[in-house]
Amino acid sequence: MQMDPALLLPEIIVFLGGLVVLIGGSFLPRDRQWVARTVAALALVGAAIVAAVAMADPPQAAFAGTYAVDVATGAARVIIALATLLVLGVASGEIAGSHRESDTYALFLFAATGVMVLAGTTDLLVLIVGFLLTSIPLYGIVGLTGGKTGAEAAMKTYFMGSLSGIVLMLGVTVLYALAGGTDYSRLTDELPAAPVAAVGVGVLCVLAGLMFKAGGVPAHFWIPDAAQGTGGTAATFLTTVPKIGALVAVYRLVATVSTGNESWLIVAAALATASMFLGNLAAYWQSDPRRLLGWSTVAQVGYMLVPVAAVGRSDLALPSLLFYLAAYALTNVAAFAVTAALPEHRKLTDYRGLVRTRPGLALTLLVALLGLVGTPPLAVFVGKLTTATAAWDAGHGWLTFVVMLNSLLSLFYYLRWIGPAFARPTKDSSGPRPGTTGAWPAVTGATAAIASLGLGILAGSLWAALEGPLLL
Repeated sequence: MQMDPALLLPEIIVFLGGLVVLIGGSFLPRDRQWVARTVAALALVGAAIVAAVAMADPPQAAFAGTYAVDVATGAARVIIALATLLVLGVASGEIAGSHRESDTYALFLFAATGVMVLAGTTDLLVLIVGFLLTSIPLYGIVGLTGGKTGAEAAMKTYFMGSLSGIVLMLGVTVLYALAGGTDYSRLTDELPAAPVAAVGVGVLCVLAGLMFKAGGVPAHFWIPDAAQGTGGTAATFLTTVPKIGALVAVYRLVATVSTGNESWLIVAAALATASMFLGNLAAYWQSDPRRLLGWSTVAQVGYMLVPVAAVGRSDLALPSLLFYLAAYALTNVAAFAVTAALPEHRKLTDYRGLVRTRPGLALTLLVALLGLVGTPPLAVFVGKLTTATAAWDAGHGWLTFVVMLNSLLSLFYYLRWIGPAFARPTKDSSGPRPGTTGAWPAVTGATAAIASLGLGILAGSLWAALEGPLLL
């Protein structure tokens, strides 16, 4: 068991970058805050490079077995860093020159560090640390970037996060009492002999807490409200980055407790099904594009929980989850970047005629929304195909059908947004006006959409990098 701090170098780079931005930003005049943004971007790029290089090394257990440096951790680090970098692109057009610009960048980096910790932890106590390090900056991000509605969204997020944190810590306490330790290897050895009901309470509580970070059932309530009430930058971050670490943490936990008790795979399948149906059906009649995307996020979490139900039964489970996380991050950022580029358009009908006035944004929106549906050759299509295949390999044929059915159901409400954007504007409609916002969100959205297409086309060549053993 290594104690080498170099094994956590990506996390250290991002966290130190946050400290530099937080302290240095207070000495920068408002017209020089771009310096803080540049430092944050360099920290994220450096962390992504270091994490990618480290993926070539064999898996290692760090810090007395409390942290795993394996393919799941490496992929999550890269995705988290690059997704946060894209969020900085959205922020460059929305919060540039604001009073709290550098503070917001620092909170992004601190939260991203917590998400990385969630992805790599193999100890319940470290899981709590990652949860808190992700949650506390998130409350500030939601509140700082949304004005009055952002303050309300921050309160909802805070109360839901506090409750979820208490539930998670209750579950950790129960599992510690049953296993006599908090590391996952001890849980694997001790829990099969523990009372089934008590194990169920502990694991369900921990899963419920992690579902707050992931944004899935049963702790999903805050996602649509926060996505609608806060600014575009915060909405992009909270619906994208925390999910990456949370879902990898869920995968590790289920892989641990399902040893000798595969009933937990059915629990994961049930959570996936509930999230898919609830998210898609609730999105049907939403008129606010960000609220629609918030409910879409809940549904997407359901798709990404499908590989968790295939843990130990399919070799596709882990790589399909990691690939889907990367595909979703790019596609979701592209969709939210469009809303950030047109912040005054808060109804789907406001986008009528977008293709005539802002054809680049219209094309970005089309790629993003069709990507979320799972249209080939976009990256989410590969993610849905491989996750459904993993469920089939695991003997959950019904879950494969649920994935396909929900993908079809989601097409309706995405078309409710695509339709106006590509329709001819009415005589009494001014339509989206060119030049109503900065170019940064539009460029970021286009970059993410192109990357989503490229990832889908190159999926075969990238797949091998996502295959490898999972350390517990």
